[in-house]
Amino acid sequence: MKLVEIDEESFEKLALKSEQITFHQTKEWADLKSFNGWKHFYISLEDNKKSLGCALLLAKKIPVLDKYMFYSPRGFLIDYKNKEILAEFTRQLKIFLKEKKAIFIKIDPYVFYKEHDNNGNLVEGGFDNSDVVSNLTDLGYKHFGFNLMQDTLQPRWMHAIDTSRSMDEVMADMESKTRQILRKNEKCGIVTREIKRDEIKIFKDIMQHTSDRREFIDRPLSYYERMWDCLNKSGILKIRIAEIDFNIYKNNTIQELEQLKKELEDRKYKKENGVLKMNDKKFEQKNKQDEQSIERLKKQIEKIDKYKEQYGDKPILGGILFLIYGNEVLSLYGGSKKELMTFQSAYTLHFDGIKYAVEKGYKRYNFYGITGDFREENPLYGLYLFKKSFGGTVIELVGEFDLIIDKLLYKSYKTSFSVYHGVKNLAKKVKK
Repeated sequence: MKLVEIDEESFEKLALKSEQITFHQTKEWADLKSFNGWKHFYISLEDNKKSLGCALLLAKKIPVLDKYMFYSPRGFLIDYKNKEILAEFTRQLKIFLKEKKAIFIKIDPYVFYKEHDNNGNLVEGGFDNSDVVSNLTDLGYKHFGFNLMQDTLQPRWMHAIDTSRSMDEVMADMESKTRQILRKNEKCGIVTREIKRDEIKIFKDIMQHTSDRREFIDRPLSYYERMWDCLNKSGILKIRIAEIDFNIYKNNTIQELEQLKKELEDRKYKKENGVLKMNDKKFEQKNKQDEQSIERLKKQIEKIDKYKEQYGDKPILGGILFLIYGNEVLSLYGGSKKELMTFQSAYTLHFDGIKYAVEKGYKRYNFYGITGDFREENPLYGLYLFKKSFGGTVIELVGEFDLIIDKLLYKSYKTSFSVYHGVKNLAKKVKK
């Protein structure tokens, strides 16, 4: 067995055969990271012209040390349960990394740890990949534990839906409230569309509104443009935005109003002319309900007119940046505008992504990051409840690992890294 460098075309062919493949292990992702100073390498452990495991390695120089930190995004594409092959891969990888002046390499394998249900509870008799963690730690990889919060490079906890089923089966798993909101959004005239490159500013504006509201620092417009240039042509990246068409909303409301008026008039006519037999009390109650609904719809039309006057006929509500590769459709970034959040466009946007995954034959729709803390006191509990309402399951990954190549420099790097982030976090607090 020999660890060799391979070209990007050979790597892509090998990577697509792996169940662990994500957009992170693509030449397009490597190209994107190169803009931030990351070099990349493709490697494969070969045995009689057969690959036993491969990986994309990213490397960034630490100027003051004249050394490199390495990262294999979402880990090696290898059978982590086969300790013999993993050990040989690791042994030869260390040699390769020493030659490349590496201090360490970080991995966060796309391997599910233990099986959970939609409530975050462990499934009795479900799968358990604890041996993957023990195999890696036995071979010298430093495990960063089973964190519950979003404090790793990539989320360790996610929420996903099985989309290898029919749309009817997927919808049957959704909470009734979610189906109700989706129907209401359609009635309100909420529509979605895929944007083009010259409209990226629209998405950036959505994300800026979201970051201002949630108090996080959004990426610059140039980053989203680079993402598009690196990932859109191959079909990995798609951005969809949601808009509300107030003309559709008004027409639908008028139709509902006219229908209700007609039903009320018909009922009164039939009762007065003996065509309809109905208890007087029930008759009056039903009429009162309809009259109240008619008044509500009239006020709704007035409100729609005010919305149109303030925001135009078809304002933008929100958007999601999807990454599509391998086995799944993944929602990476998303947001909405505060002034029109009442219309809950995120439901329709995610529903679009789910439908796309089902129709195109992807195994999973991935809502991406949640936390592993399922207590109501958790400030991010609402995010989990939203994703949970679509059905699906909680996913827990095995976590992050570092393989240390230079122990002395690794210790220096970690100390400097902690100080740097401490100062950075303090600066954020001061700004607030």
